[in-house]
Amino acid sequence: MIEKEEDAVIAPVVVVTPVPSEGGEIKEIQLTSLATDEGSDKGSATTGTLVDSDGEELRVKDVVENGAVDLHGNPAIKSKSGNWSACWLIFGCEVCERVAFYAISSNLLKYLTSELHEDIAQSAKNVMNWAGTTFLTPLLGAFVADAFLGRYWTLTAFCCSYVLAMVCVTLAVSVPSLKPPNCLSTPSGRVCPKASGLQVGFFYFALYLMAFGAGGIKSNVSAFAGDQFDENDPVESKRKLSFLNWWFVSISFGTMLSVSILVYVQDNVGWAWGYGAATSVTCIATTLFLLGSAKYRHQLPAGSPLTRIAQVLVAATRKWKLQVPDLELLYELEDPEGPHSPRHRKLPHSSGFVFLDKAAISKEEIALYKSRGREPNPWRLCPVTQVEEVKLLIRTLPIWMTNLMFSAVFAQVGTMFLSQGRTLDRRMGPHFMIPAASFPLFITLTICILLPLYDTYFVPFVRKLTGEERGLTSLQRIGIGQVISTIAIASAALVEMRRLRVARQHGLLDEPHTPLPMTIFWLLPQYMLIGTCEVFISVGMLEFFYNQAPDSMRSVGAALYLSTVAVGSFISSLLLSVVVKVTSRGSGGSWIGNNLNRAHLHRFYLLLTCLSTANFFLFLTCARWYQYKAVYREEDQERESSGLDDRLGGSMMTISETEFQHRLQHQCCAAVSVSVPVSAAGSKEGTPRKNTGSSSTRGARAMSFTCPPRPRAMESSFLSISC
Repeated sequence: MIEKEEDAVIAPVVVVTPVPSEGGEIKEIQLTSLATDEGSDKGSATTGTLVDSDGEELRVKDVVENGAVDLHGNPAIKSKSGNWSACWLIFGCEVCERVAFYAISSNLLKYLTSELHEDIAQSAKNVMNWAGTTFLTPLLGAFVADAFLGRYWTLTAFCCSYVLAMVCVTLAVSVPSLKPPNCLSTPSGRVCPKASGLQVGFFYFALYLMAFGAGGIKSNVSAFAGDQFDENDPVESKRKLSFLNWWFVSISFGTMLSVSILVYVQDNVGWAWGYGAATSVTCIATTLFLLGSAKYRHQLPAGSPLTRIAQVLVAATRKWKLQVPDLELLYELEDPEGPHSPRHRKLPHSSGFVFLDKAAISKEEIALYKSRGREPNPWRLCPVTQVEEVKLLIRTLPIWMTNLMFSAVFAQVGTMFLSQGRTLDRRMGPHFMIPAASFPLFITLTICILLPLYDTYFVPFVRKLTGEERGLTSLQRIGIGQVISTIAIASAALVEMRRLRVARQHGLLDEPHTPLPMTIFWLLPQYMLIGTCEVFISVGMLEFFYNQAPDSMRSVGAALYLSTVAVGSFISSLLLSVVVKVTSRGSGGSWIGNNLNRAHLHRFYLLLTCLSTANFFLFLTCARWYQYKAVYREEDQERESSGLDDRLGGSMMTISETEFQHRLQHQCCAAVSVSVPVSAAGSKEGTPRKNTGSSSTRGARAMSFTCPPRPRAMESSFLSISC
């Protein structure tokens, strides 16, 4: 590989793919991974022409290599689609979904207690159950996208549902007949009329319709944005490494907008204005997303992932008495991009879960099906790649389960942390009082500050120590986040113990509505620690589930990440119910009640600390056992068989022009003339060229040769050259 000097241009990279016609002659050459500046967004097509041996000009395709198509089903043009220009529109869709979600969830506990007149414990459980459902519905959205509609159309449909839900939520807080009357002060105390069944029903219908719409957005938006980068292109692949970090920064800005401006509007202007603004932002985002439809790259749906999983289980069960033979005798598809195969890369066989390998035992079935001119029955025989997909999902389950505890801790931000903040002194100066629901702003600020620093400085530094491209592996990143999460909930317990001591010292134990002489900024450490652990654990989990999911189930991978938030919220709700029921029987008083000054919330936090610590050691065990996904592509086998595998596992080879001419002569099956771009200054073979002011192609030198017909088995091979 030619090393780049300080002033050297980035070598133009051309991938030449011979495309044979039906008669076996080359009538088309496909060029991809074209010359590009490192900072530019698009590749620039090479100059010169491609002609066959008769002098006829060949067609040139500037298309992506990963099977992506445009909106009309045609191969996606690399220079006109995808990359960051498409990503920002998709990011905008998710940012505005976050704006709407946190505009409601951040202050939902207050609305339920002050407007619908629910008690604190019941409101906290309702918030957790709704949040859990919001992060569970992505499993449905992922299934619909991977099995039927694809990610774009799933996003479109669920975005429209989300807009409708936001309109209903805004109506529920605006129309007087859809909410109960305000509380009245009487000599015997405050009297708060209960909400009617219609009022409660309509409000929760709007909330859960919103949860349904979020299911299609959350599960597909990150995967769809990831589809805009071609993993087979070295430049785009490099951009994708930092894609998830910047995606998380962008959605954090959406959260920041909600918990600062919109929450303040809700508290000081009115619920209708706060929710109405979030609805308007959602409508604008959906419109912009649809306007960018022509820019997107699409991966076609590969069929129901549940069906593929079921086929492996059924086929393996049918052959449970058989012994697994040598690997060479297991069935695998010869053409991973064939008409009967989904668009995904082949996976090599891995050890473990030997029972599932029985699904790929062919016996006499292959010969039988070929004699009848049919494909094998997938419920009786599955290829190795399909079996490995199921193994991948099974291997991720222990990691998934050991991340539920973090989500249970994070669920306290919008419930118990909020209740704590409402009892403290929230004044900032003589005229401004910070809303308690705005304090998650410090989580977002921490993320927005630390993530760019992590990507810019931490990753390059750690990469030198570990040799890992991302600095830390996904599991290492998650493990560090779990430690910080445990410290965060422990610090919350310490702050709560101090809050109770202040209440006792000032005789305010029976005055729950009187702010304590203790500033709300005592809560700042626990919020900032939660933000810090989000930088590690949330991005790490999203990265892990996206990369480790099979190619045909990327949306399922994103949904698995989101489902940890869902199940964690349900676990937190269950723990809360059990704690309230058990502790209310004792003489010491309930740990959680409407009067937090008489409650023992710190004990609940200490319980979460102990559970988080135990969970971390369980995670370490599962992480040591985990086996990362390996990918085996067809071209790897072809390079090995032809002696061209200069760099195993890589998708690019850098060779000199002379070597390129020699190798291409032995790989093509017809005469071609290739115009190879070189820099104006020129250079000797294998020597980096100095910067001439532009990395665009200048000058061209044609190479012509004739080579014998190539076997059909080599038709899909390709070469990459660096000029």
